[in-house]
Amino acid sequence: MTVPHMPPLKSMPFSTLTLSIDSEIATLSFNRPEKRNAISPQMIEELLAALDEIEHGAARVAILTGAGRAFCSGMDLDALQALAKQSRAHHLRSSGTAGIAPPSEASLEDSRRMRHMFHRIYTFSKPLIAAVNGPAIAGGCGIATLCDFTLAAPEAKFGYTEVRIGFIPALVSVFLLRQVGEKAARDLLLTGRVIDAAEALRIGLVTEVVPAAQLLDRARQLAAQLMENSPTSIAYIKRLLNDFSQASIDPQLDLALEENARIRSTADFREGLAAFLEKRKPAWHRD
Repeated sequence: MTVPHMPPLKSMPFSTLTLSIDSEIATLSFNRPEKRNAISPQMIEELLAALDEIEHGAARVAILTGAGRAFCSGMDLDALQALAKQSRAHHLRSSGTAGIAPPSEASLEDSRRMRHMFHRIYTFSKPLIAAVNGPAIAGGCGIATLCDFTLAAPEAKFGYTEVRIGFIPALVSVFLLRQVGEKAARDLLLTGRVIDAAEALRIGLVTEVVPAAQLLDRARQLAAQLMENSPTSIAYIKRLLNDFSQASIDPQLDLALEENARIRSTADFREGLAAFLEKRKPAWHRD
């Protein structure tokens, strides 16, 4: 199956990603290869804007991939350092309180931003295909696996590694349970281990494993197959599936948001981030 070629349409300029539209297929690529396409607040803002542009434009299917050798390596180092500073400052302000301090407003706002991003990807009204060309770690794993279809090169890696730095993948766990079941979800979330594309396919995180040289071609073939179907039917199916899950997902995401923010007030979070930034083994505490 071939896709007719038309000159790509220009999109609004972005700094952390690129967007082009060709033959009613939008291709969205994270474009921070020097940072392994790590997630920054600006990337989240631009990703949401790009999805809005695709949703209200002529494209019927979207492909999401990464520039360079990684798909998305998780949170940006600068963002992690900012979190560490916020955590230390909040800990000092709240040190007189008994038990774990309540989350700061900055932590809650950051959690709300992540919640919105994941929910937007999951409920996107048009078919969304992830072409995972390399590591998809932590939040990057969430982005890759929340798409309708997840194609992966054999070299791709997947993992929710947050427990290694005293954090939790609270928001994505809501969706992960639906994708792979509770036993596999507990394995990935509690161990923080990184798995290859073949295992990700076996447990249901990945739709198909494709040779790296053919990854984007295969994504476009799948997009063309989808565009042979009724766009109205596809829109209705996506809306129906979202409606099925909304009643249970929304309260679970609210709970996950609170936990995502709350753990940032713990000693293990402060120690885990410090150890990661200092490239040493953490000395875990017990709150």
